[in-house]
Amino acid sequence: MKHILIFNLVAILFVACTNMKTETAKDQNAELIFPKGNKVTNNNFTGTAWVQMFVSPDSIYDASIGNVTFEPNARTNWHKHPGGQILLVTEGKGFYQEKGKPAQHIQKGDIVKIPPGVEHWHGASSSNGLTHIAISPNIDKGNVEWLQPVTDEEYVEVNKN
Repeated sequence: MKHILIFNLVAILFVACTNMKTETAKDQNAELIFPKGNKVTNNNFTGTAWVQMFVSPDSIYDASIGNVTFEPNARTNWHKHPGGQILLVTEGKGFYQEKGKPAQHIQKGDIVKIPPGVEHWHGASSSNGLTHIAISPNIDKGNVEWLQPVTDEEYVEVNKN
């Protein structure tokens, strides 16, 4: 059942993304696939970001699914998911980095599969915003573990490449 939900969400996203117009900023806001949601006010992000939750885990769906929008320079703290995570990038450009590995550029259309327990961060580049659907499966294995912020020095280094 969980796979059907995720497949249907991906199909809807694909159709919506291919039908979007990109004329002006006003048109772009009018053409958002999903609302930005609520501005993040906790210490798990640096910069300005919004989260719109779609699915919370319950007795039927063992997953958390939400839309995350980052302004330029915004990013998550280092964190890990006991059940893994999947990112579907729907707009913009940014980065994904696993601890101890080089950062990867991510952009609209990319899918990032993050294995369980891997320490990582993701967010916008310094010159572009980023929006992605974050899917956290296997919530029965535990919730996200938030760690230290990505330092400005780490972030500046990533943006040089």
